[in-house]
Amino acid sequence: MKIAVGLSGGVDSTMAAYLLKKQGHEVIGVTMSLWDGSIPIPDRGQGGCFGPGETHELQETEEIAKRLGIPYEVIPLAEQYKKNVLDYFRAEYKAGRTPNPCVECNRKMKFGFLIDAANELFDFDMFATGHYARISESGRLLRRALDPTKDQTYFLSRLSPAQLSRVTFPLGELTKQEVKKLASESGFEDLAQKPESQDFIESDDYSVLFDKKDIRPGDFVDINGNVLGKHNGIIYYTIGQRKGLGIGGLKEPLFVIRLDPHKNQVVLGTKNELFAKSLKAHSINRLLLGDTENEGIALAKIRHGKNLVPAKFHIQDDNLYVTFDEPQMAVTPGQIVALYRNDAVLASAIIDQSFTEDFQ
Repeated sequence: MKIAVGLSGGVDSTMAAYLLKKQGHEVIGVTMSLWDGSIPIPDRGQGGCFGPGETHELQETEEIAKRLGIPYEVIPLAEQYKKNVLDYFRAEYKAGRTPNPCVECNRKMKFGFLIDAANELFDFDMFATGHYARISESGRLLRRALDPTKDQTYFLSRLSPAQLSRVTFPLGELTKQEVKKLASESGFEDLAQKPESQDFIESDDYSVLFDKKDIRPGDFVDINGNVLGKHNGIIYYTIGQRKGLGIGGLKEPLFVIRLDPHKNQVVLGTKNELFAKSLKAHSINRLLLGDTENEGIALAKIRHGKNLVPAKFHIQDDNLYVTFDEPQMAVTPGQIVALYRNDAVLASAIIDQSFTEDFQ
């Protein structure tokens, strides 16, 4: 079988390609080129998906392809990335929501434009990445990885059944330690020791992505509207944030509990005020969930790294309503809620708002 593998230069995608080649497949490496220098991100040698360090990373990835003994193509997708990920990122923050660029990049870029562009260059049967996930029944079942600490199905939960039908995840049945061991034993010890951290962009300061006119200082207020201080611009804050608020002298710590872009206010509250019993979400992506299954029980995940929690759900007027068995902290508009049945993704949707009460 001819398989295109999305190579990033890291140990995971490299070992995915290595395993597929070892299984006898014809493997071709492909990488997206996203950086065009149009945004002033300084080159500080900081890892990230978008930034000036891309030139060096592409050189390293090309060298990895040579070591693997596979053909390699770099596919320029800078314009598509700016329109589908960066513009989305800005719009969400300006609307008072917290975007998830990794989820959107998977849906639109890696499993969208990259596959389409690669198809124009050469024919292939399947597309593979180094994600930790499992897939079965021709894409109908997106299942959690064998290694629960590395499972990435949350980031993949927005992929459509059509997208998943052409995808394979060679690392889904392996633990991270097994992948590193395999790398060491197969001549890629350097990658096994390579640090993992990769952020969205090569900067800790997302403000470089925004026009100055979009960053307006405003008021910190409590839930009753009382002014507590001044904030630097709502793009700097997200639900649940405690650090970096610059508010002191209070009886108990305060957290960001809501962003109000219309009033340009950041609403602060106590930890107890961060908890929600239910949420409403839109843009439902049905995977295992059948077209006529509109209510039931599931395990819910509201952010990467968060445990799966029991919940009830129902769908009404194209909106997903989820009620947790126990209140959850920092349910964040703009983030994804993914529903699971056993180890398979039922569906996902984009969180609109949270509530302190159950849905009836």
